[in-house]
Amino acid sequence: MDFSFSEKEEAFRREVREFLASHNPNAETSAGAEDIESAMDRLPKLLAWNQALHEKGWVGFSWPKDVGGGGGGLVEQMILKQECGSARAPMLGLSYMGLAWVGPGIIKYGTEDQKQRFIPPILKAEEHWCTGYSEPGSGSDLASLQCKAVRDGDHYVISGQKIWTSLAMWAQWMILLVRTDSSGTKHHGISCVLVPMSSPGIEVRPIKTMNGETPFAEVFFNDVRIPVANRLGAEGQGWDVTKHALANERSSIAEVTALVQALADLKDLARRCSRGGRPAIEDPFIRQRLARMETMIEAMRLTGLRFLTRQLRGEEVGAETSVNKLLRAELEVETGRLALEIEGRFGGLAKGSPDVIDGGRWQHQMLSWPAYVIGGGTPNIQKNVIAERLLGLPHDV
Repeated sequence: MDFSFSEKEEAFRREVREFLASHNPNAETSAGAEDIESAMDRLPKLLAWNQALHEKGWVGFSWPKDVGGGGGGLVEQMILKQECGSARAPMLGLSYMGLAWVGPGIIKYGTEDQKQRFIPPILKAEEHWCTGYSEPGSGSDLASLQCKAVRDGDHYVISGQKIWTSLAMWAQWMILLVRTDSSGTKHHGISCVLVPMSSPGIEVRPIKTMNGETPFAEVFFNDVRIPVANRLGAEGQGWDVTKHALANERSSIAEVTALVQALADLKDLARRCSRGGRPAIEDPFIRQRLARMETMIEAMRLTGLRFLTRQLRGEEVGAETSVNKLLRAELEVETGRLALEIEGRFGGLAKGSPDVIDGGRWQHQMLSWPAYVIGGGTPNIQKNVIAERLLGLPHDV
């Protein structure tokens, strides 16, 4: 494998670093995950960040230029994400769901009217999206969803419930999976519709998580009427639309960069905290766990580069990505758990306590793992995918 970059790619890296030196709104922000309230307080700066990125063509960097994207290559996109991650800059665009899943789906399956209507506001962060996927009885087994849409002339009448819907309280639109046909197998008869969150009959109930935040919500649909023109793709094609959307940006490069930083911060924490009368970094048990984390992160990085290589060759990347998803889940949990063990008796303190270390960052990390571990498929689901699709083991019946 060739790990070198061309002169053009290195010049792009220099350009990104120069841009970050003057535009990064996190330059004076302390390390660590930012809670929702802090992000809201800094919203004007974040909007200015999005505008500056958009002017550079770096929001939707790899999207085609004819829809307003940057038309950039995959290697440059990796460099852009690496450098932003290393500088601890905010996301590359504020309309997270729109950029990660909705936009790619519309680009591939949307009508020209849908592209013109929805893509520009996503790139400019003027509209925000949530995803109506999981249901109380259909979480990781997404194909078993039961939220129903019945055709009534030029409209669908939607009834049912979604749960664990990220940022539904602030989103203007939802990309929603509904069942339009129950006569076939569970993967068929699923359609995808674009739903205004202001539609009559929609009720949003925030869910408070154990870290005290409310990033998720239950969403109820009570005979909500949505025009058939808002369907994305053909009727019954929702499963294909969703697979394509979830497959967008599969290299895990951004996640690896964040994990590398978290590991560096853990090592720094271990140097500052005492364990048995000496720095925790000198404890063999702590060192062994840090080394294991570093090995797993490097495995994720190399596996991500394999995915990127396949994409550069024009090959599909599918079930293999479950490997990195599984590794990330374990690393996210271990990061919080190990941090609290390093802090010792201070690990039980929380944000606002007089003697809390690093402002309670690590306690927040420990209580925030479900968003990373459960979102996108639980570890058990990822293990099944690896066993059945990669190792060729029999399907569970």
